[in-house]
Amino acid sequence: MSLLPYALARPFLFGLDPETAHELTMASLAGTQRTPLALAYCSSRVDDPIELAGLTFGNRVGLAAGLDKNARCIDGLAAMGFGFVEVGTVTPLAQPGNPKPRMFRLPQSKAMINRLGFNNDGLEAFVANVRKSGFRKQHVKHPLLLGLNIGKNAATPIENAVDDYLACLDGVYPHADYVTVNISSPNTKNLRALQTDEALDALLGQIAERREQLHKQHGKRVPLFVKIAPDLDETQIGVIAATLKRRGMDGVVATNTTLSRDAVQGQPHAEEAGGLSGAPVLAASNRVVSQLRAALGKNFPIIGVGGIMSAADAVSKIKAGADVVQIYTGLIYAGPDLVPEAAMAIKKQC
Repeated sequence: MSLLPYALARPFLFGLDPETAHELTMASLAGTQRTPLALAYCSSRVDDPIELAGLTFGNRVGLAAGLDKNARCIDGLAAMGFGFVEVGTVTPLAQPGNPKPRMFRLPQSKAMINRLGFNNDGLEAFVANVRKSGFRKQHVKHPLLLGLNIGKNAATPIENAVDDYLACLDGVYPHADYVTVNISSPNTKNLRALQTDEALDALLGQIAERREQLHKQHGKRVPLFVKIAPDLDETQIGVIAATLKRRGMDGVVATNTTLSRDAVQGQPHAEEAGGLSGAPVLAASNRVVSQLRAALGKNFPIIGVGGIMSAADAVSKIKAGADVVQIYTGLIYAGPDLVPEAAMAIKKQC
């Protein structure tokens, strides 16, 4: 359990604009990681190893991409007890993202809406930050795993999207334990079109081919995961599952944020454009996880993410068919203690 109760910090943070609170939090993590001040938020890691995609995850709770877009806070996040941390999404070139305001809290539903739009400092800065992190120097039985999440620049035409993904894959490959191909953010124009049958097959085919070249070049085979949306029907999920297996992908991350507003109608900010995350996404995300498991079989790795606000939610995700889970919005509402609580609940019940 962290030394400083999050209940003391949350009222202050929730009194700020959401993006201001986010930036302050990340700056604080960046400034205190690898120092004694990290005791304020660090937790002992629950030991619950699991083998997936040729990797050993120290426990089954990870951080979802999006919180640390520039890979500035890897060591601070690692101190919270995660079994794995995923950072990004990174694009080849720096970009500011969408105009502000672009983050909104819906506290009545323990939810967030964001339309950040892959705001990040670009691939070169991202890789430099990854290289500064010290987590791989920790002498533990099951070291923290690092996932690096890649996307396309907003200015890149969708028909040229593969060029951006390949550029990012080239850059992050030597430093990643696994790479996630993000084709499901609702905040980059036309990006979700890459989930359709022919577009997905073409994209993943070229990514798989580049991975084989990088495998030979670097002498290691880095697993590839694909992150998909919750706003898919069973037929679409079946097509995606078949494509993932055909193109030799190693796993799937299910799911990103949703465009649906059914669960938050009438609430302040509910009609803001962007992706909805938090508690209202749990059921839809679990449905996609369950349908993916049915389509992919029992041995294909699934990272379940979406709506985990409590330890019980994390367990529900595993029972739906996920092998491991990730949290993001739950960290904002519940704080760092959610990490060991969820990991311990999964260890005990699953």
